Amino acid sequence: MPGRQSRRSMLATMAAVPLAGALSACSGGTSGSSSTSRSSTVSNKAGRNATRITFWSALRGSQEVVDAFNRTHDTIQVDFQQIPSGAQGGYAKLSNASRAGNAPDVATIEYPQIPGFAIDGVALDLTGLMSAKLRSALLPQALGLTTFEKRVLSVPLDVEPMVMHYRTDLLAEYGLEIPRTWDEFEAASRTVAKKTPGRRLTAFATDGGPQFASFAWQAGARWFDTGGGAWNVSLGDAPTRRVAAYWQRLIDEDLVFVNAVDSRQYDAQVGGDQVLVRLSGAWDAGAQMNARPGQKGKWAIAPLPQWQAGDAALGTHGGSTFAVTRDSEKPEAALEFIEWQVSHPDALRARLSSGASSQYPAVPGLLPVYRKAFDRAYYSGQDIYTLFDHEARTIRDWTWGPRMTATLKVMQDGFARVGGGQGSLLESVRAAQQGTMPDLRALGLSTTEHSS
Repeated sequence: MPGRQSRRSMLATMAAVPLAGALSACSGGTSGSSSTSRSSTVSNKAGRNATRITFWSALRGSQEVVDAFNRTHDTIQVDFQQIPSGAQGGYAKLSNASRAGNAPDVATIEYPQIPGFAIDGVALDLTGLMSAKLRSALLPQALGLTTFEKRVLSVPLDVEPMVMHYRTDLLAEYGLEIPRTWDEFEAASRTVAKKTPGRRLTAFATDGGPQFASFAWQAGARWFDTGGGAWNVSLGDAPTRRVAAYWQRLIDEDLVFVNAVDSRQYDAQVGGDQVLVRLSGAWDAGAQMNARPGQKGKWAIAPLPQWQAGDAALGTHGGSTFAVTRDSEKPEAALEFIEWQVSHPDALRARLSSGASSQYPAVPGLLPVYRKAFDRAYYSGQDIYTLFDHEARTIRDWTWGPRMTATLKVMQDGFARVGGGQGSLLESVRAAQQGTMPDLRALGLSTTEHSS
């Protein structure tokens, strides 16, 4: 078993290590085994000794992937346990298991949670274990989001560029072109609100901390960095203030709906032709297709508007990774399973057999598998994967903070008050920063704070 660093040592190390680059709405449940055993060696049907490892995930299709792996591998076998998604579900379970010293060999971690699990000593440094083949197969923008100063803490499965999903028929009804810039997007919002009071171009998500982060990310914000050996926090930097002022104006002038998007209200708005545009990750193409089959042929996907014409920059919205935990007694076997899971066509086919669809793979070489499996008819024949591939390569560097679940919750609590007519988006962002600092200091991290 790899040596375990002391918590103080890990905190000191991570405080000085930057994350080079960047929830998961693309995850879903399927039934799985309830095995919680640690790594062991067992005899398989071929009579050889097989290394047995454990895998926890909330991702849809994981059981099918594990079954396919176990059928085709003699030396490694995987025991799978389906866990709930979210901070109070699978993440709490993983943290508790790690504290008890019996975490699974492999666990699914979304991008915003990687720094926290690294600081807590859950994720194993994979740099020396990763093969050159796997490293070269991964999209650099995706690998960068899991890398701390050339040390890889997790292996990406998918990375989800933020894009614009739009109703072709409704934009045509208003004589609108696809907005290429945020100024054009605002003008289109005014046209829709003026002509049809019951419709809006889009909704500002009061539960959309990750979406707001992506807008700020695209604009050049740097909420966290670790220059000078400290966690430097600046949620209210100039690009973020620009984004907050933009959306505040649309809210104040009643040009957008202001409500949660994970809600029946939003479902009714989209299903009832009241919303013309959804701003979300690539994964949402498949989610829309599954949720609203009756809108087939009415949707298309375009790049997210840019702040200036000719710009090409994005943030992400969603995406998952696989970490080997520090409790694993067989990290080489665990990483072999991860490499197969993220890069082998048979693994993707197995996942797609569960109904999962439209994620952009962190290994672009798998795009032909997605294209073959995806029914283009819903999007009137549009090759959405060529678009996703282009957009994913424009993702900016980004650093998530050590306690993003808590940071985003404070922010979204503020957004909800804005939806009720109280406060502002910028006040919500500032409150999130104020709420973040005590958590970082409680971890023993050296910090600096830049207020706005």
